[in-house]
Amino acid sequence: MRIGLDVMGGDFAPVSTIAGAILALEHLDSSDQIVLIGDSDSIHTELHKHNTSPDLFEIVHAKDVIHMGEHPTRALLRKPQSSITIGFDLLKHRHIDAFASAGSSGAMLVGSIYSVNNIQGVIRPCTAAVLPQEAGGVSLLLDVGTNPDAKPDVLYQFGLLGSIMAEHVYKISKPKVALLNIGQEEEKGNINVQAAFALMKDTQQFNFIGNVEGRDILRNKTDVIVCDGFTGNILLKNIEGMFRIMMKHGLRDNYFDRFNYEQYGGTPILGINGSVIVGHGISNDVAIKNMLLLARDVYCAKVSAKIKKALSIAPAEY
Repeated sequence: MRIGLDVMGGDFAPVSTIAGAILALEHLDSSDQIVLIGDSDSIHTELHKHNTSPDLFEIVHAKDVIHMGEHPTRALLRKPQSSITIGFDLLKHRHIDAFASAGSSGAMLVGSIYSVNNIQGVIRPCTAAVLPQEAGGVSLLLDVGTNPDAKPDVLYQFGLLGSIMAEHVYKISKPKVALLNIGQEEEKGNINVQAAFALMKDTQQFNFIGNVEGRDILRNKTDVIVCDGFTGNILLKNIEGMFRIMMKHGLRDNYFDRFNYEQYGGTPILGINGSVIVGHGISNDVAIKNMLLLARDVYCAKVSAKIKKALSIAPAEY
């Protein structure tokens, strides 16, 4: 397979992106290829620093960069020669099988929707975060910022998308799906969450187990945690903030070390006709490596095809 990497994306690009791509080579099959998309002079300079031959990669020149603060839609239109725009063009025309970037998450989402499009029947694509569980394993939290306002039918779909990702990427058999709420009882929560519960409770599309409270999200109660992007983003950043405080005070053990974002690399945009991975803006070389390996895993798991099949079986259940 061919994995496209936005070399110019991220706070430490292109230094971290090139170093991460070199690390990823050790874990990919010889038949896999990384396509480096960005300023060719910068790419060659960084490869030379690592004494790495450019022949190990395919290099696609992109003279522009979409920066974090730019309006995503306007930037994609005004910068057709940016690394993100060219990456999506390569993905759209199947010159690459997956595309990964630690750059502008907004541009990555908009680019996904306008290049490879939503899977038919998907109301809104979403993103997920991986949360390490206390007794081992991981759970998925979604959405984590893509959809700050999510109606009940959208929350229902998040349950389906998360279940498919948990099963086929993280190999969790019959994943348990829960709705994040302020209590376990069905009647708890705001009107939006109550309506989502009503849609989920009798579904046959995924294994819904009911509500889960915030204090239980790391206690192996569930494999998929569903919430709107506003709630999920605040929760995720709170966890990241606590992790930084603990590291600052030297509070470390094997479990807490698993909260390090480097281990997970990024998150796929779920619900689109392609494999697109968004990494953390502060990604270092290890995070970039793991982002590329996640891109491989998502593509090989055929996540988009499985979502499409699930929606075609019972597209109107909700």
